[in-house]
Amino acid sequence: MAKVLLGFMGAGKSTIARGLDSNYLDMDALIEKRLGMSIAEFFAEKGEKSFRQIESEVLADLLQRDQVVSTGGGVVISQRNRNLLKTNSDNIYLKADFETLYQRIAADKDNQRPLFLNNSKEELAAIFQERQVWYEEVASRVLDVTKLSPEEIIEELR
Repeated sequence: MAKVLLGFMGAGKSTIARGLDSNYLDMDALIEKRLGMSIAEFFAEKGEKSFRQIESEVLADLLQRDQVVSTGGGVVISQRNRNLLKTNSDNIYLKADFETLYQRIAADKDNQRPLFLNNSKEELAAIFQERQVWYEEVASRVLDVTKLSPEEIIEELR
């Protein structure tokens, strides 16, 4: 069974996954490898519906593995993905308040996310609110990471 890390962008999914297991699986990286282009390029070319289809196929495969998986922040948008996630018993929602996440995203100059660049703070807050319900719907565990360092989060999950 996979140990799946869920949460909004900036929650630390990739950082925590890397700390838990150096052989972790980064869902977005695997999708990009499969697509042969960035997710942003694919979105622009083929649209969200096509992307979500491929995302679901990759998720279904990853859930069969006994590894730590870092998901993309939007994995919970699709009902199909939420249904798939509900079949997995180890889904950890790395939860933080919006303001904390927004500050982390804004400070991360190495990873400028299209959702952040193309939406106002208010629009991003609305997306966050909508997704939060879905993260909680599929999570078997919710960990508030707002005030925790990556080391403390990793220790808590070990």
